[in-house]
Amino acid sequence: MSEKIKPPIAKKEPKLTKIHGLELKDDYFWLRFKENQEVIDYLNAENDYTKEKTRHLETFTDELFKEMKNRIKEDDESVPYKFKDYYYYNRNEKDKEYKIYCRKHLSLENKEEILIDLNVLSEGLEYYKLQTFKISPDQKLLAFSVDNTGYEKFIIYIKNLETGDVFTEGVENIGWNFEWADNNTIYYVLRDETQRPYAMKRHILGSSSEEDVVIFEEKDIERRVSLWKSEDQKYLFMNSESTLSSEVRFLDLSDTHEDFVVFFPREEEHEYNVSHRDGYFYIVTNSDNSTNFKFMRTEVDKLSKEDWEEVYSHNEEIRLLWTEAFENFLVLHKRQDGLRKIEIFFNKNDERNHNLSFPEPVYGVWSGDNYEYSTSTYRVRYTSLITPMSTYDYYFEEKKLELRKQEEVKNYNKEDFVTTRKFITARDGVKVPISIVHRKDIKTPAPTYLYGYGSYGASMDPNFSPSVLSLTDRGYIYVIAHIRGGGELGRPWYEEGRLLKKKNSFYDFIDCAEYLINENVTTKDKLVIAGGSAGGLLVGAAVTMRPELFHLVIARVPFIDVINTMLDASIPLTAQEWKEWGDPRDKESFDYMMSYSPYDKIEARDYPHILVTTSLNDPRVAFWEPAKFVAKFRDFKTDKNDLLLKTNMGAGHSGASGRYESMKETAFIYANALDKVSLVDKKD
Repeated sequence: MSEKIKPPIAKKEPKLTKIHGLELKDDYFWLRFKENQEVIDYLNAENDYTKEKTRHLETFTDELFKEMKNRIKEDDESVPYKFKDYYYYNRNEKDKEYKIYCRKHLSLENKEEILIDLNVLSEGLEYYKLQTFKISPDQKLLAFSVDNTGYEKFIIYIKNLETGDVFTEGVENIGWNFEWADNNTIYYVLRDETQRPYAMKRHILGSSSEEDVVIFEEKDIERRVSLWKSEDQKYLFMNSESTLSSEVRFLDLSDTHEDFVVFFPREEEHEYNVSHRDGYFYIVTNSDNSTNFKFMRTEVDKLSKEDWEEVYSHNEEIRLLWTEAFENFLVLHKRQDGLRKIEIFFNKNDERNHNLSFPEPVYGVWSGDNYEYSTSTYRVRYTSLITPMSTYDYYFEEKKLELRKQEEVKNYNKEDFVTTRKFITARDGVKVPISIVHRKDIKTPAPTYLYGYGSYGASMDPNFSPSVLSLTDRGYIYVIAHIRGGGELGRPWYEEGRLLKKKNSFYDFIDCAEYLINENVTTKDKLVIAGGSAGGLLVGAAVTMRPELFHLVIARVPFIDVINTMLDASIPLTAQEWKEWGDPRDKESFDYMMSYSPYDKIEARDYPHILVTTSLNDPRVAFWEPAKFVAKFRDFKTDKNDLLLKTNMGAGHSGASGRYESMKETAFIYANALDKVSLVDKKD
């Protein structure tokens, strides 16, 4: 019987850290070194233990995977988008893990040209991720970057679309993006030893990468570099940013050998982004105490702040995010009342300005593929908790949305489900939104899956997931808690959940859980909480603060060892995130972080069932954090509940790269939830 299986016990090798007059002891620091075979052996032992403890779920997990697989349209194709002389699209083929990228010349009736087939390129590899896909201005070359380890060390490849030859220029370990400047020149961002995107270089095709010119290097370890091109293809922008500060430079692409020009010098707590249209730079900025940002413009040769003209005033109720600039209109991306909004904008006080209208009160909407600068339509991707992902073209003159494609979901009837948004009252009186979806015939109290994130100002907008149907069809209620630290209710919502106010995120989440219990939506014995990455910190903090409140905790690639990680600037992301969590070298920050750091708050007491997942090659939340967390829990916990660690030995932060392999990971998670909380027969 699985109850008699003994869990692996990690050895203790105390590492002492002296700080602020204290001596911190970390018994499991040794797990950090994956080049040590003993570490790999321990992770494998944990995997073997998890496999044995969940052996009774293998058939059910496989059933869930097949169920999830059967819901999707395996042979599928994206809505083509036009870019210059071609229509571009991608498609999936049945039983293949990865996408095939294609195009057709001038007309969709013409012959298909396969640009790259990721299934061919990934042959023999356990992990393969396409990051960036860029066609050269003359459309004769394709540059694309890939990662084949999960460690996010991307390599640029070039394909000659006339000859079919694929070659590498030796440009490796680049950041998240690169851009063509002309048909022969690529600008890219390079990473340092901590994986920080720290420098921008220029590469000339056919030359050695060792000859690449360093255009900019950021010395401040708290800042990272990114780049993008204006929609009209006339300017290249580069931003050196920290959590709360921007410094944008720009290059006129009519002469790529000119120097980049600083748009506006960096200032503490001044964030801005820039776009270009018709001789003007458009700026979304939080200058002059514009907490939720305002919208400005200035002529390209008048960069002084005194020349900036206000186009859209600051509004405490509307958070301006960014803009897209097209030949005849601008698109403003905003947040209002906890929802994404999109405004078609012509000029200040222009009566033609208007927001897009959507058919549901609670939804998520994002920009789609919009590559034509001169256009009469704007493409969006729309979804809700009950509406599958849908691609619309918006005709702004007629104010009309035209559905181009909706994700096909088999064995799903939207009319059987209901989604609502409620506002719960947190302990300090603040109203916190939650999004809920379940079958209409649900009987409460019901098993409930409560998900949260609440960091970096990121918004967890409601979106449809075919896989979640494996829960809701079996009587689950699925809930998203839009807690402070996220960006759902504007910039202040983020500010109230970071640094010395970070515990508001955890309190909000716990208060959401208590609301669901008090309102008889669920019970403690039927409540599952889940989060990943910084959301793993959320559920880790929640379970160490209120372990009696939950039945099962699912922490995926959790950032869990706050103090030790934030003390080590050699770890990827650490220095860049001091403005998010705090720098523990500061006594006030240390004390506050120590008051919630899950790894440091483990004590001898009963805890609920816990399932932790991680990946060996994760560059953002290193595998040793979840591994140490589980090892320490084993030493302290006084209950007999399951404590499981599952490590993907060949993937990164997002888990498996293939669509089916990723689905299998989700099936495993959901099988455990259904096993622990009221497994019921699937409804017809």
